[in-house]
Amino acid sequence: MCYGLFHRASESRGEEEMARPWRIQYAGAYYHVLSRGNAGRDVFRDDVDRKVFLETLGEMCDRFGVEVYAFVLMTNHYHFLLQTGAANLSRAMQWFGVTYTRRFNNRHFRMGHLFQGRFKSILVESDAYVVELSCYIHRNPLRAGMVKRLIDYKWSSYPIYAYGRSGPECLKTDLILSHFSGRDPQGAYREKVQSYAAEEKRLWEDFRHGVALGTGRFVDLIKERYSGDRPHPELPQQRGLVGRINAEAFLERASVLLDFDAAAMKERGRLYGKDKRKRDILLFCLWERCAYTNSELGDMFGITYSAVSHIVKHVKGRMKTESHFENAYRQINSQIKM
Repeated sequence: MCYGLFHRASESRGEEEMARPWRIQYAGAYYHVLSRGNAGRDVFRDDVDRKVFLETLGEMCDRFGVEVYAFVLMTNHYHFLLQTGAANLSRAMQWFGVTYTRRFNNRHFRMGHLFQGRFKSILVESDAYVVELSCYIHRNPLRAGMVKRLIDYKWSSYPIYAYGRSGPECLKTDLILSHFSGRDPQGAYREKVQSYAAEEKRLWEDFRHGVALGTGRFVDLIKERYSGDRPHPELPQQRGLVGRINAEAFLERASVLLDFDAAAMKERGRLYGKDKRKRDILLFCLWERCAYTNSELGDMFGITYSAVSHIVKHVKGRMKTESHFENAYRQINSQIKM
């Protein structure tokens, strides 16, 4: 996957760009993992760095029970396709990022962060998607114009799959090559990768909510097991997976409960007293329940997105000390199930 698509999928708009990613972790999970250099800078300066990187990757596999099925080392980022034996992707990747950064910094007499923020990850449904993703990952140097033939780029697992070259011990090729029957699985894999450009768009049609690559049934299962009834307000990916409630229908029903004219609030300008309190509670309930950004909520209520943040903080505090805030909140949540 090109970095741009992965980057946009893992972040939301405006004020949510710094939100932390949602990690879905379980034993046996497949992931497509990517990380890029801080401020777009190189994470490999020479082949020695690349060798150290792969050695560190092998250590991570041994320490955390991870199996790698494909990789490519670009100039300022990398891609992995891996499977975790336990629910430990975050622990494994944290160790990996810190360890390689320390080794890189020591070698080049530098200090500070090497990678930009948190690594990106996509949960992958099954080994069938693993095969498709391996093709996409291996074609990165070709799409970037770094080589005209993939065999000429040695810092990926493609030469190992397609031509039987030697590679790092942590790379496991049996899973992917088992999908290519016949006397020459490497030749069959080579042909698939070389003709894969036309299939890439179709693959990403199954990329869902910035979280998972798979069928709708797989995403529904993830939603059922890991998202809960209410998405976490600081996890935009989780909010996108759970889905939006109908804000108009919610406001109509909640306004009746609170005896508040929500339809007219945008035209009324600044609110005071009880009307302001009711507006703030309605906004907070929408903010807490669903996948609307602060900007979208601001548009609904006729205020700025920064005012939404202030109101949310204000309501949280007052519900702890003022019974009428808490009572109105409980009334809405007990009588409106959406």
